[in-house]
Amino acid sequence: MPELPEVERAVALISSVAKGKLIHHVDTFEDELVYSGLTHHQFAGEIAHRTIIHVARYGKYFYIQLDGEGRMPVFHFGMTGMLMVRGQPTPCYKSSPRNDPDAWPPRFVKFILFIREDHSSFTELAFCDARRLGRIRMVCSPSSDPPISDLGFDPILSMPSLEDFRRAVSTRTCPIKALLLDQSFSAGIGNYLADEILYQAQLHPEQRCNTLDACQILALHHQIADICRITVDVNADDTKYPPHWLFHHRWGKGKKTNQTMKLPSGEPATVKWITVGGRTSAYVVQVQKPYSREPQQDTGTADSSNVRDTSPRRSKRRRMT
Repeated sequence: MPELPEVERAVALISSVAKGKLIHHVDTFEDELVYSGLTHHQFAGEIAHRTIIHVARYGKYFYIQLDGEGRMPVFHFGMTGMLMVRGQPTPCYKSSPRNDPDAWPPRFVKFILFIREDHSSFTELAFCDARRLGRIRMVCSPSSDPPISDLGFDPILSMPSLEDFRRAVSTRTCPIKALLLDQSFSAGIGNYLADEILYQAQLHPEQRCNTLDACQILALHHQIADICRITVDVNADDTKYPPHWLFHHRWGKGKKTNQTMKLPSGEPATVKWITVGGRTSAYVVQVQKPYSREPQQDTGTADSSNVRDTSPRRSKRRRMT
């Protein structure tokens, strides 16, 4: 699933080709799953003939701010969603896209925006989704309405202080991997980011949150912010991720890696896979040891809402994908 850095890259793509320009018209294709709470005709009717003022991301969601009266679109890529610009290479998530870049309209397309360049030419921007798990919504205020208002902190936009983070983590009893994947806790972190964060923090994915000591929480807090920043800085180009990252060895459950990962000492690393929080989790045996101890006593106020309230998004919390 595209995660925080891939969605940030999508925002940059839209901004580069469409910010400040008019959506002249929209071609849409019926899909009762992807269009959430509206028809594809309603979607086209509400955004056509409006100018794109701003494009932004929060967690795994992104939205387009339009001029004039009316609602604005909020998008989620799901498992296989992507943006394509006609005539340009397609940014993709890990593996090559299924679409032929020379074929237009592309396969699995849900809509194409025709962005006016001048009186006779347009840039065509398409949203595609092969598995139909993405979502297209229209809301009045994207940053303060659901689904974005239901999310937790964003590691790039609203990373909490260490003390607020400690309070929120230490009051939980679930495995730390499950907490990182909970979008009502940390918005934008998906499976590969969570695995990388835990590897760099030297935490086993099954360790319970309320057993983390102060040093472990410090390492976790630092790695969440640092790893997300690095992935965004390189525009989600995984070929530029640091060579010592687990990312390069976690795919395919060992079938494609040939166990080539090395520890800092030069010794071979053993990558194993387990299921935590309903997701397959990769970890390095020599670094991420199983950990068992009495839960930490929280000397602060046991209020896990503190960390989420550092974000301007506030409403009832629920688990998001």
